[in-house]
Amino acid sequence: MARRLAERLSHADILQADGYHYDNILLDHLGLRHRKGVAETFDIPGLAAMLHRIRAGEEVITPVFDRRLDLVRGAAGRLLPEIRHVVVEGNYLALASGPWAQLRPLFDLTAYIEVPEEELRRRLTQRWTDLGCSGAEVAEHVDGNDMINAELIREQSLKVDFTLRN
Repeated sequence: MARRLAERLSHADILQADGYHYDNILLDHLGLRHRKGVAETFDIPGLAAMLHRIRAGEEVITPVFDRRLDLVRGAAGRLLPEIRHVVVEGNYLALASGPWAQLRPLFDLTAYIEVPEEELRRRLTQRWTDLGCSGAEVAEHVDGNDMINAELIREQSLKVDFTLRN
């Protein structure tokens, strides 16, 4: 969805909030690897600093999350100063609690993509299956992490400018 939006806007590109995932080594140290992807496993101050640099019109080199490798590839993306619109995509960008709340003033417009729970579960199951996870691993990812995160987002996000129903 973010890619399609960026393609329709002139002079636009994407910044992935997933590029600010903590590295697996740090997650192991913190005992959070099994919960990778929860709100507290992201470098929010780093993301906020990047958003300030983008607003200042700087060229920025950005991290990109590689789902197949399950890691962040630092300095893998680039946003040029002539980019007029940056589509920031991520699950927690409107979260009302913790450090995520500091991001809201940095966005001109916010949106939430509402997906029925059954469809979300189907998509998440397909994602983990496509990545080669076993049935037990898929269930652990979907039920032990992803659906819990989706509920947090639904229940604890700030009001957004518009909702897309999918």
